[in-house]
Amino acid sequence: MVRKIILDCDPGHDDAIAMILAHGNPGIEVLAVTTVVGNQTLEKVTHNACAVREMIHMNDTPIAAGCIRPLVKEIEVAEDIHGDSGLDGPELPVPTKGILEEHAVDVIINTIMSEPTGTVTLCPTGGLTNIAMAIRKEPQIVERVQEVVLMGGGYHTGNWSAVAEFNIIIDPEAAHIVFNAPWKVTMIGLDLTHQALATPEVRKEIKEIGTKPAVFVDELLDFFSKMYKKSQGFDFPPVHDPCTIAYLIDPTVMTVKQVPVDIELNGKLTQGMTVTDFRYPIPENCHTQVAMELDHAKFWGMIYDALRNIG
Repeated sequence: MVRKIILDCDPGHDDAIAMILAHGNPGIEVLAVTTVVGNQTLEKVTHNACAVREMIHMNDTPIAAGCIRPLVKEIEVAEDIHGDSGLDGPELPVPTKGILEEHAVDVIINTIMSEPTGTVTLCPTGGLTNIAMAIRKEPQIVERVQEVVLMGGGYHTGNWSAVAEFNIIIDPEAAHIVFNAPWKVTMIGLDLTHQALATPEVRKEIKEIGTKPAVFVDELLDFFSKMYKKSQGFDFPPVHDPCTIAYLIDPTVMTVKQVPVDIELNGKLTQGMTVTDFRYPIPENCHTQVAMELDHAKFWGMIYDALRNIG
């Protein structure tokens, strides 16, 4: 069964690989790519999304730019991971196709409302500002969305603070809106994505594919690896965002557990924490679940296949 998705992202090296996995897998239909401020400014990440679309011949997929800043906080970008452009490392193609005139929030709403109920999955891999704004502007989308599968948070692990992950802490108010809406939310956080490491064996396999998109991914991983080693001490970089797409392609690629999750907004030391309650029993109305263990070989096999399919 083909999964229809809206990929809401802030490319970003791992967002770019998420686009590649989604486009290269026949089980995913990308209805739209929407961009949001996050890894870099909105202008930069939108340009990057268009450049990746150009690189992988994703020409039929519309791109729309969204929120230029978080709901409350000031803009905070991840230049120490993604560089000044947000996609430093490889040489990007010049986009030949522009973006929609519509704001991404309206594209999200209109796409969900125009598709049959329960057929569209939201896949946010950046801050949750666009999704929160869409809920506030048109609350009916909540009951029409199949589910929300997002990259963000962590039930034990933080990276931008001791307890908070970047995508959540840059707009915790938006995250609070999204996690507390009464729809199914799967949180694929750092506890899972830190298992999605681009090891030397992975890099070798990608290089051997040899196509232009495969070279592009290898160059992305080369820059990403150096930045992650410098800023966070990883020997091999974790590739976060494609984990969301992999879960939609085949949920058996990871284990998940149904548990309540909420967002800390006010804590001096804990703002942006995805507070995950593993206590027994699980409430009957629990609509959130968290990803726990990744099948590393199956995950990367999906990316190899996507690259071969793109050609």
